[in-house]
Amino acid sequence: MTGKASLLLILSFSVIFLVFGRNFASLSTRSVDNMVGYYDETVAHDIAVSAANMAANEFFLDNNWKSGFPKTSFNGGTFSVSFSVLDAYKQVYRITSVGTYDKINSTVEITLKPSSFSKFAYFSMSEGGNIWWTGNDTVWGPFHTQDHIRAFQHPTFMGKASSFKSILYKTSEAKDKPNFNGGYAPSVDLPLPTDGVSKLEASAVAGGFVFDKTKYTKDNTVYLTFAGDSIKYKYSATGSETTVLAKTLAPNGVIFAPDVTMRIKGTVKGQFSIGASGNMGNQGSIILDDNIVYNSNPQTNPNSTDMLGIVAENDVVIANNSANNDGINIFASIYCENGGFTAEDYDSRPVSGAINLYGGVIHKTRGAVGTFDSGSGKVLSGFVKKYRYDERFMLTSPPSFPGTGMFEIVSWYE
Repeated sequence: MTGKASLLLILSFSVIFLVFGRNFASLSTRSVDNMVGYYDETVAHDIAVSAANMAANEFFLDNNWKSGFPKTSFNGGTFSVSFSVLDAYKQVYRITSVGTYDKINSTVEITLKPSSFSKFAYFSMSEGGNIWWTGNDTVWGPFHTQDHIRAFQHPTFMGKASSFKSILYKTSEAKDKPNFNGGYAPSVDLPLPTDGVSKLEASAVAGGFVFDKTKYTKDNTVYLTFAGDSIKYKYSATGSETTVLAKTLAPNGVIFAPDVTMRIKGTVKGQFSIGASGNMGNQGSIILDDNIVYNSNPQTNPNSTDMLGIVAENDVVIANNSANNDGINIFASIYCENGGFTAEDYDSRPVSGAINLYGGVIHKTRGAVGTFDSGSGKVLSGFVKKYRYDERFMLTSPPSFPGTGMFEIVSWYE
């Protein structure tokens, strides 16, 4: 029995070693296959990314380039790039790049759209000479000025901040340096366009609503009130008011008043841009008579689609009236092509609370909204600024809102 037992033991160990040997050999083979497969996938992905970058560069250099690339040999494999239109009206495009290596495919998709000035929480060409950001001021979202940033007692910038010129301190850097919570960097030259307002008017003519100049009165002002699903308007302070369903009045969401002053207030439901033009007196300015807010507040309802752009050839002004003397709520991206965002009688009106702005301010010359004691920072008249950025404007914008003249990548999917 002992001899047979030894033989059985030897045979058992032999079988075990054969099984283990086969498994080890299989494991080694699979490891090599996995390594080769991973290498092929990596090369195919790198080819697709390279081709996507080349296509994006071609489009940025020439916005009329939409031909894509045919199947092309590259780095031991091939790539092809196609160009598609997602939204012709809004000029939203898709670049699809496919890289192939050793029969392995990898796809990269880029979505591009025109870059809009609404992407800024704050933008100015000029900071208005002797106007300062103070410790009472907080700005959320992307900030840029073509001028100096003038700082007093540590103003706070929550998003990325940039300036074409340097930072100036009212007393000293130690006492005035801003709190750049999102970082600060110098920037390249980025001027405002000169045709943003005229393009908005053209959009209103094409599919929106344009106020009838023949109905203007000596008041030379039109009055517009957003009322949820409806919009009310009239051509004088004492004139009769017309009420129309908002989407019926302006199907494409653009409302324009040429050669006149516009006064607005109310609750916006839907997506709209309103604009005013003119070069005489207060023409081309938009006056805020009271709160202008959304029917569905995106700060509490992330599914809100309500959106407003306020576009003036000259100024956007907070009226000096009882409704605005205890603060004002403004939900909009504001654009002033030749003027600025300001408060009426900013240096003589009473202390009026805060401008609670949810959106952004883009203007040529920064306007004053109040005054403060240069020693203590105490507000003496007008408003303090509480500007919070509407982050939806990073990816979208109000209808026909003025653009930077460039395109930007809004998504990159691999």
